Amino acid sequence: MNSTKDTEIVAGPPTGRPSYTHRFRGLVGIGLIATLAAMVATTLAAALARAAGVHFEIPDGGETIPLSGFAVVTGFFSVVGVVIAVALLRWSARPADRFTWTAVALTALSLVPALISGANAATVTALLGLHLVAAAVMIPVLARSLRTRTE
Repeated sequence: MNSTKDTEIVAGPPTGRPSYTHRFRGLVGIGLIATLAAMVATTLAAALARAAGVHFEIPDGGETIPLSGFAVVTGFFSVVGVVIAVALLRWSARPADRFTWTAVALTALSLVPALISGANAATVTALLGLHLVAAAVMIPVLARSLRTRTE
């Protein structure tokens, strides 16, 4: 037996690239940290908007969106973004580019409900801004992470 072959059998061939499992775990970890940051950023921005006089009242039911609602919705859709990033890492030849285009398109689509909600101008503007705050946190972090994990 050759000692070099023994090393390859146990540790695998040296490639210089991290394994898929390592890249996956790193992306998920960074994605979850970015999710928490996006949740804090949007909730803080919503609290500031509320302090400035935005009521976040939706006309159909007359209900006001609670601050915790911003955190929950941001967290949910940020995790969806992490899942999309992980899937693209696994199945795309250019995951960072594909993720950026997908995330920007989904962010644009997410603006539509606020625009057609029938809420007052201040609420609509604040909701649009909150969507962009969450996107500004999540998209660059995940795209950068995908670039470093595929190079």
